[in-house]
Amino acid sequence: MGQTVFIPRELDVTEPRVAASPDTVKRLAALGFDVTVETGAGTQSRIPDEEFAKAGAAIGKAADAGKADVVLKVRRPTDAELKGYKSGAAVIAIMDPYGNDAAVAALAKAGVTAFSMEFMPRITRAQSMDVLSSQANLAGYQAVIDGASEYDRALPMMMTAAGTVPAAKIFIMGVGVAGLQAIATARRLGAVVTATDVRPAAKEQVASLGAKFLAVEDEEFKAAETAGGYAKEMSKEYQAKQAALTAEHIAKQDIVITTALIPGRPAPKLVSAAMVASMKPGSVIVDLAVERGGNVEGAVPGQVVTTANGVKIVGHLNVPGRVAASASLLYARNLYAFLETLVDKTTKTLAINRDDDLVKATMLTDAGKVVHPAFAKAAEKPHVEPAAIPATTMVADATPKKTASKKASDKATAGKSAAKPKGIA
Repeated sequence: MGQTVFIPRELDVTEPRVAASPDTVKRLAALGFDVTVETGAGTQSRIPDEEFAKAGAAIGKAADAGKADVVLKVRRPTDAELKGYKSGAAVIAIMDPYGNDAAVAALAKAGVTAFSMEFMPRITRAQSMDVLSSQANLAGYQAVIDGASEYDRALPMMMTAAGTVPAAKIFIMGVGVAGLQAIATARRLGAVVTATDVRPAAKEQVASLGAKFLAVEDEEFKAAETAGGYAKEMSKEYQAKQAALTAEHIAKQDIVITTALIPGRPAPKLVSAAMVASMKPGSVIVDLAVERGGNVEGAVPGQVVTTANGVKIVGHLNVPGRVAASASLLYARNLYAFLETLVDKTTKTLAINRDDDLVKATMLTDAGKVVHPAFAKAAEKPHVEPAAIPATTMVADATPKKTASKKASDKATAGKSAAKPKGIA
């Protein structure tokens, strides 16, 4: 019997995604693994147990995790799940380690070798493993769909014998993977689209998709990106000037979509209560950063709030999970692509090369210790199991520092991820 990969059913009731697909089950089997999928793991992603079984997986129960050499998940395992894993097992998931140092320490205590997929380096070799891009791409698409569903008018301009319906005005705040896909989707639906970002490189990308770029383009703006492509935190003076320009613009918009996130920090506030109050009744704001504190004042996680002046603020959680069938297929391929690099092709067994760049970047715990330098010191704190694990998809990631317009357009419209550094979007 070969080594075993276990695919559990996600315990969080707000998580409909699954970490495998029939296609990746076949691929895992070809690598030499025996694959076990927990009963019902793919139901909410439209993958019944029968489809996994046809692909060669055994359909099992949660207790089968104790026999697994590799556990593939969407979210970080809970304490209860960790108790059922065998020491030394490789656990690969979106670990959401920022602000959860004690939970990372619990992974170490369980003796598992844990990998955090959101730390995958943005290099050419790892493009197919980039979970942030695959999930953010879908989040950007779904944000436009959610905004349109709350907006009680048509998006495209329509010229009819009875009169003309004006095109909706949509403003995208943050032009990373999610933002670019939001621009492309809104444009395809016929809206007039504008977008903003603190990174100068975003201007060309926005224009390549047929949208107009909005920003205070002073000297600070021109230097708002690090050598690695990360977005810098702007000065208070620049933020004030940009806020004034943004406030004037937002008052004229029908739909605003915010996507700004900075890894390891609360989401920056981009839309104030005064800006919301300036919008027309029936306008819609979709806050994709609501899980990290939100970009919009008044946004409530998991709710659609209607303000006193009739503006709807959409704060859906786990937006990629709202298109779970598509998100799971992409995420499963990301996991397979990474796991494949950890397998010895000759012996067809797990052989983790701890000197590999991908392993160094993503490994959180190993041999009972927290090994990732960003979390090792804080991991000594006692662990308290959180009441709920937040949906862990960073929907807003920076796009490449130097990307040709055509590539940006292809990426947004076809949903293909290019190598990108993490940051604000």
